[in-house]
Amino acid sequence: MTLFNQINSLLFALFLLVMSSLVYFQFTETKAFMENQMESDLNNTITSLSLMLKPHLETGDQATVDTLVNVIFEGGFYKQVSLTWLADQKNQVWNNAITIKKVPQWFIDLDLFEAQSKEVTITSGWLQLAILKIESNPAIGYRELWRIMNNTLMVLSVLFLISIVVLRLRLKRILKPLHEVAQHAKDVSQRKFHPDMALPSTSELKEVVGAINSMSGQLKQVFSALDEEVDSLKNDTLRDQVSQLPNRLYFTGQLNSWLNEPGFGALLLADFNWLDEIHSKYGYQTRDQTIKVLASKLANDLPFSADTLVARISNTEFAFLMRKGDKQQVTEYLQSLIRLINQEMLNAGCEPNQQFAIGVSERSEGVTRAELLSQADNALQKALNEDKISRWFYVETEQEFSREAWREQLIEAISANRFLFQWQPIQQCSDDKIIHREIYCRLEIAGKVIRANQFMPYIERLSLGHKLDRCLLEAIESDNLQALNSEPIAVNLSRESVINPDFHTWLASHLAKIKHPEKLHFEMSEAGITQNLKTCLHLCEIISKGGAQFGVDNCGRQMGALTYLQQLKPHYIKLDMSLSCYNNEENEENQQNLELCRALINIARGLSIKVIMTGIEDEKHLQTIKPLRAEGYQGYIKPPVEISA
Repeated sequence: MTLFNQINSLLFALFLLVMSSLVYFQFTETKAFMENQMESDLNNTITSLSLMLKPHLETGDQATVDTLVNVIFEGGFYKQVSLTWLADQKNQVWNNAITIKKVPQWFIDLDLFEAQSKEVTITSGWLQLAILKIESNPAIGYRELWRIMNNTLMVLSVLFLISIVVLRLRLKRILKPLHEVAQHAKDVSQRKFHPDMALPSTSELKEVVGAINSMSGQLKQVFSALDEEVDSLKNDTLRDQVSQLPNRLYFTGQLNSWLNEPGFGALLLADFNWLDEIHSKYGYQTRDQTIKVLASKLANDLPFSADTLVARISNTEFAFLMRKGDKQQVTEYLQSLIRLINQEMLNAGCEPNQQFAIGVSERSEGVTRAELLSQADNALQKALNEDKISRWFYVETEQEFSREAWREQLIEAISANRFLFQWQPIQQCSDDKIIHREIYCRLEIAGKVIRANQFMPYIERLSLGHKLDRCLLEAIESDNLQALNSEPIAVNLSRESVINPDFHTWLASHLAKIKHPEKLHFEMSEAGITQNLKTCLHLCEIISKGGAQFGVDNCGRQMGALTYLQQLKPHYIKLDMSLSCYNNEENEENQQNLELCRALINIARGLSIKVIMTGIEDEKHLQTIKPLRAEGYQGYIKPPVEISA
């Protein structure tokens, strides 16, 4: 119950108590007054009537006696009059039926008034003439008591209603600062900070508002310090201080993460020896300024920049990781890169098409990080030795299907739902209890099972991601996979599904139809979220209203800030695999990654978001990340397994 309702109820109860007391005292006092009034009237009447009857009783004038008694009796104030003539013991009785108008019968049945009677002997000297007995009629008492109590209750009811209305209005005004405090505190818990609230006039509330303002300011400083800590760690450990581009550590982590996911693209290694010429002619300051300008151009002015990572990995070496791009797109990117370098060389006073070389290696199936780096470096060294601007490293691979063949096979597989499913458990760090299971799909073509890393690049190229996600969700429902385990199932949505309005409409309808939407989790990549935040917010609203939950995949992959988490408020985040590849790096880099993970976990904990570590390889690796106090982990330590009924 709200404070407003509690205070309102208390005052309501007190008012009822006061009203009940007033009604009780009014009732008892009125009843006692009417009893006394009837008794007094009875005494006066019997005294006056006996005096009036005395001379007529002495003479035996019965007619006059009857007349006098009738005059008194017809007023209706008396129930019965009895007169006994002592001379001959003649008894005369006058009765009056009790009729009470405008008084409910239930009130009369309460028998509030006892019958009152008075008896007197009329004498003349020593001679006793008659005995007169009068019994009062309680109708007047009931009528007056009902009228007075009815009027009293009506007046008190009107006063009660007026008081309640005034009280509610006044309470709302008095308690308005408390409502603002509650909303302010709620926003603070969600890391939404507003200007300090105005202090109310009520002294007690003034202290509460002041305390909330102080707490809000301190929490804002704490959260700002956490954000600054993450930015500082990223800048210190993952960014080259001269070019402000990602450094070798960040590049290596991203390369690991990219190769562990389905995809296509290429790696370009470039050696810009002309920067050493700038250094020898003009000094390191001019060289560093040239590097800053060049880095800005490389990161922003080349095509496909949204899906390309540019990093400075040594003094004159730069790496370009095209996460998505076929051979034609890589060629276009390479040509644009050469033109840009030549332009910057001209601006720096150097001869174009000299003193730089680029080695290109396309990603092939099953290639490792070391192999891809070796291939790109081999192409770079050949270009340098042969005094050429660029050189490709060619891997002879036999294409199983052409692009159009892939289109036909994938569309047919989606239509016929010829996918095979696996899932991988996400477990709690504290007790290894399964939090949920992430589902994966493979494709069966001509009796051969094809893994996701082979067909997913074509799913993206052919814009079939939303159809695949829809097929996967329908299969989960039709195959009743949710009934196999009590834990929820997580589905990783493609970037196309995040931005496709038709998929949003279908998903809202699908969640409304299924029995257990709470057993579905949806994951979206950080890159897809940051590039389409408004659309992603709409999709997350659909998911939440449908009863499901959502999380962020590859969190921490981008170099930008994590402010989107405050708007999105996911149920959980999965830290990018590049942050957990400790066993592949030097000890110093291990510690840097651990500290960055710790800061990210603290930020998420401040937003009440659960954190899942990914890429955990073995028990030793698990023990390394446990002190970070993340909620869960996922990785090769528990690989995907077949789904069996």
